Amino acid sequence: MIYKILRSDEWAALQAQGETAGAPIDVADGYVHFSTAEQVRETAAKHFAGADGLMLLAYDETAMEGDLRWEPSRGGALFPHLYGPLRLAEVIWAKPLPCTGNWHEFPDDLV
Repeated sequence: MIYKILRSDEWAALQAQGETAGAPIDVADGYVHFSTAEQVRETAAKHFAGADGLMLLAYDETAMEGDLRWEPSRGGALFPHLYGPLRLAEVIWAKPLPCTGNWHEFPDDLV
């Protein structure tokens, strides 16, 4: 599983349109940024500290093989990058990512 964090307006747009090019940073970089289970907490802390109204989306990376590339990023770690649209139909699950102070509360079933 790989994970995408969306702000409430980005989540609403994905629900309304069925697909999106992603968040503004995704559009600027030319690919949709994902994180693994091991990376997503740091991603939340680094890019979404204190942000409320977030959604955590889970995707099956094997379903995206043609458009998904594992590329070095933060600290040289390989991150999943999707070179194509983020599709609502491919979401395995979507859960709120509540924020308490500066920390987000991740679901227990994050794998």
